[in-house]
Amino acid sequence: MSTDINPPEENVTTQSTTDTAEQAKEILAKIASVLGDAPKYVVETFNEYKRPLTVIGLVFGGLIAIKVMFAILAAINDIPVLAPTMELIGLIYTGWFIYRYLLKANNRSELLGSLGSVKDQITGNK
Repeated sequence: MSTDINPPEENVTTQSTTDTAEQAKEILAKIASVLGDAPKYVVETFNEYKRPLTVIGLVFGGLIAIKVMFAILAAINDIPVLAPTMELIGLIYTGWFIYRYLLKANNRSELLGSLGSVKDQITGNK
């Protein structure tokens, strides 16, 4: 009869633990190499898709700005005296605008001329 110092079950357990440790080291090495190259990948991706990413960022920024604006307007609307006052100011300004620019033909042509000059300034035509 021969007596082994380590029973076979302990050898299998030790070997599987060693294999698992080696696999974990390999996986961690791969993760470290990918994370080490991450800034390079981000810069390459941004350079490749610069314009679409800018557009997406502007769209999200615009949506956030609109959401904030609506929140501010809702907060102003909740102030008891301010909402009717703003409505009154809006009605008075609308009445003045109609009286000043829309009732007479020469005033309408003046308005169209000023709108044309603003359009030319925006589009760059002179």
